Amino acid sequence: MNPVPIVLASSSPYRRALLARLRVPFEVSAPDVDETALPGEKPRETALRLAQDKARAVAARFPAALIVASDQVATLDGLVLGKPNNHENAVAQLRSLRGRSAVFHTALVVLNSARDAMQATEVPTTVHFRAYSDTEIERYLALEQPYDCTGSAKIEGLGIVLVERVVGDDPSALVGLPLVQLASMLRKEGVALP
Repeated sequence: MNPVPIVLASSSPYRRALLARLRVPFEVSAPDVDETALPGEKPRETALRLAQDKARAVAARFPAALIVASDQVATLDGLVLGKPNNHENAVAQLRSLRGRSAVFHTALVVLNSARDAMQATEVPTTVHFRAYSDTEIERYLALEQPYDCTGSAKIEGLGIVLVERVVGDDPSALVGLPLVQLASMLRKEGVALP
């Protein structure tokens, strides 16, 4: 039995599936947070601030819980890549990424709302994309339709075929929730994990 309830501050089905891999009971509560970057804010700072904002927004509804929140900001040559939301934007993103490398900044926060104690970290992952063709882009998008994924390449799915290599400390960070760091943070809060 865990000392306090765990609440995932996210509406993402990907983050929900990742947290379920730790086999701890948890609830889900979608935060209502403006995800606009602040003027002059670096991508890493944006990801960390948004993860903290999400945790605090959900903590208001769960005053005695461990709130888990995450946010991800991807960059290509310092420019932020968002979610494409449609086919045309996904094609444009994938064309810009081919043969190049993007950095995915994934921030993670665990907020103990009872003690107002927060653990926060950022896990960068560099993805090196292959020099794929326009035909491969169209074939991939027809099969995967990753319009809700930052950078348009769903790495946990068929998007892996677009990638040459991935460099990072936590493979789950790229999907949106760094489980290696999360397990360590939860243990510090007394959560029993295998």
